[in-house]
Amino acid sequence: LEIEVSRDKMSASLFIHEALDFIRMNQKDLKQQINKILSENRIVHGLLPIHIESIVPSKAILVAQGTPPIKGNDAKITYLQIPERKPVIREDGKADYYDLNFIFEILEGSWLGEKIPPKQGIDGQNVYGELLPATPGRDIPLKYDHKSAYEVEEDGKIVLRSLISGVLEHSQGLVSVNHHLPINGDVGIETGNLEFEGSISIRGTVQNGFSVIAKGDISIEGPEGVSGADLIKSIDGDIYIRGGIFGLGETRIEAGGSIFVKHVNEANLYAGEDIHIGFYAMGSNLKAHSILLDERKGKIIGGTATAKSQIVTAISGNRLERRTELIINSVNKQEVYATIQDKAAQLKILQEEITALEEQVNRLKPMVKQLNKQQAAAFEQAKQNLHDYKGEAMAIDHEIKVMMNDMRNVGKEEIRVTKEAYPGTYIQIGKKSTILSKMTNGTFLLEFGELNV
Repeated sequence: LEIEVSRDKMSASLFIHEALDFIRMNQKDLKQQINKILSENRIVHGLLPIHIESIVPSKAILVAQGTPPIKGNDAKITYLQIPERKPVIREDGKADYYDLNFIFEILEGSWLGEKIPPKQGIDGQNVYGELLPATPGRDIPLKYDHKSAYEVEEDGKIVLRSLISGVLEHSQGLVSVNHHLPINGDVGIETGNLEFEGSISIRGTVQNGFSVIAKGDISIEGPEGVSGADLIKSIDGDIYIRGGIFGLGETRIEAGGSIFVKHVNEANLYAGEDIHIGFYAMGSNLKAHSILLDERKGKIIGGTATAKSQIVTAISGNRLERRTELIINSVNKQEVYATIQDKAAQLKILQEEITALEEQVNRLKPMVKQLNKQQAAAFEQAKQNLHDYKGEAMAIDHEIKVMMNDMRNVGKEEIRVTKEAYPGTYIQIGKKSTILSKMTNGTFLLEFGELNV
């Protein structure tokens, strides 16, 4: 009899070097001898039954199989989802409504998400009975703004709850609750210009010459829209204007995220993400990642619409052949790639600083009660620096992801006019451009380096 153990000690094979007749005539003795040789070789785990009647002389018989360790489950994270911001055009026979479920209010202590911690896994054993430790599951941190949310352990889970009442936001990869300022009437002489760190919802309108600036979302609910306002600006969030904008050539609407509006007259709109317009844009300057009007009745008449990726409208220009510019500024791959490399280098330095600060904070945490006043102040400063660096790293990581997405969309840019593109419509994608001289429609894009007009 001969025993052979695999290199990884996870299997053992038996060879019986005897004639077949001998094996069949000495089954009882062979079983005893097999048990003895297994014992002598200390093979104790994962023993398998041996059917002597099916043995082939000098051919390997698997007699023991180790139990591999089972990796623990990774942490599982679930966040409270904000309803998708998708405007709906409703028609009741009398009027058209441009509706959007915009402000998502949260009460203090509300559930914002949870983490099921990683599992330890199940240890294994080799054929010698030696323990094979399992790899624990990967931990994943909850990503949230520490000023507006907190973690608490509940029923074996890490639950994320709101520290304040306000408006739920998902910004730059972080869950946060912004302070919410509701204005029951108009922004005007009674309120003055508004500037707020959180989100603002305005039941009425923003009157001629007044401004609203917020770090979070801005919602203007008045059905009459906005006329002659100076500046409406959301630094990190979206802007929703239920009615239209009558800009009188002066109004500026700026959003770090997207803009949603019923119609636009002679105004300037700039969005970090997309501009959604329900019905029409007339004589306005629009600039965003994508500019999207209703495919059935949306109109861009006059002015300039400039996007990185896509412009969609039902109609461009009008019968008077008013010049209407639809422009896609293609991303320069080399420039964006160089910027990504610079940002990645910044991110690497930040991550090294974060690792060093985490080690410092974790080292001091168990002895925080023994620290003197000066040491305690240094500890708190280190914690604040750690929080700030993590926020900065999140912001840079978000910028890199946006640029990577822009790179992926290179070559997919398009201008889509579903019904009527009138003469006088100027089409430009990248460095290629043309002015339409006859009525047409369809999807305009670059084919083999040329516009398909």
